[in-house]
Amino acid sequence: MKFYDCGPAPSPKRVRMFIAEKGLSIPVVEVDLRSGGQFNEAFRKLNPWCTVPVLELDDGTAISEAIACCRYLEAAYPEPALMGRTAREQGVIAMWEHRCESDGFLAAGEAFRNQTPAFKTRALPGADDFPQIPALVERGKARVQSFFKWLDARLGESAFVAGPEFTVADITAFISIEFAGWLKLKLPDDHTHAKRWYEAVASRPSAKV
Repeated sequence: MKFYDCGPAPSPKRVRMFIAEKGLSIPVVEVDLRSGGQFNEAFRKLNPWCTVPVLELDDGTAISEAIACCRYLEAAYPEPALMGRTAREQGVIAMWEHRCESDGFLAAGEAFRNQTPAFKTRALPGADDFPQIPALVERGKARVQSFFKWLDARLGESAFVAGPEFTVADITAFISIEFAGWLKLKLPDDHTHAKRWYEAVASRPSAKV
């Protein structure tokens, strides 16, 4: 198995954290996004959507999309469980992970890709070009602030995002906050529950990968 990565980008880091929490060691293939490595013929054959991360299995199967990579790894290496053991746990964790991705990660991405000059014609990741829409920058930032608010409320009633244990929902929430930092957005000082949680997650070895 190989893991196709690209350094500091937030989406691959979601999977790197997941791999680290599982205690796995998977060979890494670096994809140079700056030189357009995701668009070369060999990588297109692996992932026609031209995005990272990608897991390439020993039989040649390629799995793209961060959460899909995590689902495979959870099934292949069930301990420690990061996506739940019971049907109830799995449903609750999936719900919270999706909310963190939608309200946090994708919101930050919306603002970042629509304001950054380097993405003038690349406002959406993938194989096709799309022009920036400046109006989406402020909307994305407002969505991030809303995400911060409900995350703080949630963590006022729960040790971790999806319950009493660290899960993939915490990874997505943590990466979303890091991504928001690229927009110079950070948790407000009065979001004490979220800040307590963030500091705890940041101290985990997996957060440093």
